[in-house]
Formats: sequence, C-alpha cells, structure tokens
Amino acid sequence: MNVIEDWIGELKREAVSTRTLLERIPEDKFSWRPHPKSMSLGQLALHTAGVAGGLALLLDEAVSELPVVPLLEPATRQELLESLEWSVSLAESKLREWGEDYLRNTWKLVNKGETILEAPRIDMARALMFNHVYHHRGQLTVYLRLLDIPVPGTYGPSADEN
Repeated sequence: MNVIEDWIGELKREAVSTRTLLERIPEDKFSWRPHPKSMSLGQLALHTAGVAGGLALLLDEAVSELPVVPLLEPATRQELLESLEWSVSLAESKLREWGEDYLRNTWKLVNKGETILEAPRIDMARALMFNHVYHHRGQLTVYLRLLDIPVPGTYGPSADEN
C-alpha cells in the first residue's frame, strides 16, 4: 500500500465533486451570507477551492507560523475553478515531493514563537489538506440549499438528483 498514491487518487477524485459544486455557484450570489458571522458564499467557495494547496505550502515547512487566512471573494466562477486546479496540482506535487518518510516527521504550528500544535505531518495532512476541504464543501451544500439551488450529489445522488 502506497499512502502517497492513495492520497493523490483521493485528492483527484474528491476534486471532481468539489468542481461540480463550485460550478453550481451563481456569480450574483457571491456576496450572500446566511448569517452576519458567516463567510459569504464567494469567500467560502474560494477558500474551499484553495485549501489543499494552501495547506500543502503551510505543511512544507517543519515549523509554520499561524497564518492570517485572507477571505477574499472571487470575481468570477472561472476564478474559483482555476483556484481549485492550482490547489489540487500543488497538493499533488507536494505529496510526491514529500514521500512517506517526510510525512512521518513532526510538524509544528506556532503563534509568535509559541507552539500551539505539534503532530506528525501525516496526521496534519489528512486533517488539513483533506478533511478540512470536506468540511467546507459540506458547508457550501447548505448554502446552496438555503438559496434553493440544486445541490449536486457527492457520494451518491442528492435530494435534487432523483
């Protein structure tokens, strides 16, 4: 069993579902938010599209400073799709570059020099590069449902795809 190849396969398969979801997001709704404390639809979509690659960059270092994550809104749907392609490509490249031995090394997240998280990189890659995307993708489906936009199926048909 090769963890790297398995993860790259998962990354690519899941990117198909993410792309299908991003393609449904109407540009005229990018600024919509379900609650004042929530990200806008556009911010959440752009963040979701870029998570895997952005976190691959963060995990590339042995010690990373807690990042300030900009929550930008895209100008177009095409920008979302291009961000996703960049992100998946970068994450795949980093996974190949790292290999399994590198993934087993300890990674630290610090805030102004103080360690706030320390774990094997393999655990952080799973949680941040993969699970984090799935979490935000789920949020996006709720946003679409609230806007009465048909939700695409992810692991089978949705209520909108009989």
